[in-house]
Amino acid sequence: MTAAGNPHQSAGLSIGAVLDQLRPDFPDVTISKIRFLESEGLISPQRTPSGYRRFGAADCDRLRFILTAQRDHYLPLKVIREQLDAIDRGSTPEGPVVRLPRTFASSDGQGLDVGESSSRLSRTELLRRTGADEAFLDAIISVGYVKAGTAGYFDADAITLVRTARSMSEFGIDARHLRSFRMAAERQADLLAQIASPVALGREEGARDRAEEMIRELGSLLVTAHAALLKSAARDALH
Repeated sequence: MTAAGNPHQSAGLSIGAVLDQLRPDFPDVTISKIRFLESEGLISPQRTPSGYRRFGAADCDRLRFILTAQRDHYLPLKVIREQLDAIDRGSTPEGPVVRLPRTFASSDGQGLDVGESSSRLSRTELLRRTGADEAFLDAIISVGYVKAGTAGYFDADAITLVRTARSMSEFGIDARHLRSFRMAAERQADLLAQIASPVALGREEGARDRAEEMIRELGSLLVTAHAALLKSAARDALH
């Protein structure tokens, strides 16, 4: 069976039932989002004679793969599509990918671990999973490098941020320096939002999902450009 599911499978879940299964792990997912992913050719649920979508187990696994790759790695759909195509061919995808469910694995049956998946972390859990102490976390929170949500919980990105901050602190980079990192990221995010906002305000179905995908794609390009510019500037500084 490929990741797209068995074309002869007749039973399956409605799109509403699929949404109920996904929302505990992906609270922001919507029916519009699922339809958008179908329109982009990333999922291919069966259709009943009356036109209703029916999702099999492999379809649901494929959706989880896509949503996890977007949430945990901010991968654009182009990259996710390439990874899905590799899986369908029985190959191992390149780059960061999610742990594959049993019905959605490479030909050798081995899933690939991408790291953290929890999107709602208490302060205690964040400290435990990063090895940071209270004082260190307080310091980087005070400069806005890490932020908790309105309910006091942290998202999965906070794990990466705290771990990275701890590693950088070994080189003498402290909370004062981290403030500038946060401010630079917010300026860049504002630029991406300005570009994508007209798309998000469109009246056609899936407009917001297209805008989110545009931001994800631009964000990926921005990170690549930033890394190249940083390496070039560092070489110039050393010489």
